[in-house]
Amino acid sequence: MLYVTLRRGLAGKSKEYLKTLETLGLKRRFQVVEIPNNPASRGQISKVKHLVSVETAPQRAARIAAQEAKHAYREPIVFKHSEL
Repeated sequence: MLYVTLRRGLAGKSKEYLKTLETLGLKRRFQVVEIPNNPASRGQISKVKHLVSVETAPQRAARIAAQEAKHAYREPIVFKHSEL
């Protein structure tokens, strides 16, 4: 499976691009759709490759895991001041 994310807006794009994005199931910016990895889907993606980003399932899982690790809870830093 491929995960396709619409990265650019649709304003001012040609009708050909809009139809291709509609066929892929993309309607709004940052929307993610899951499509099968076959020649027809890859052909549609290649037409609008400048508007979308594509990830495979393992790439997506690794990216999400890295994001979660980055935003995981960390213990606060505690400073102890010495008394004078």
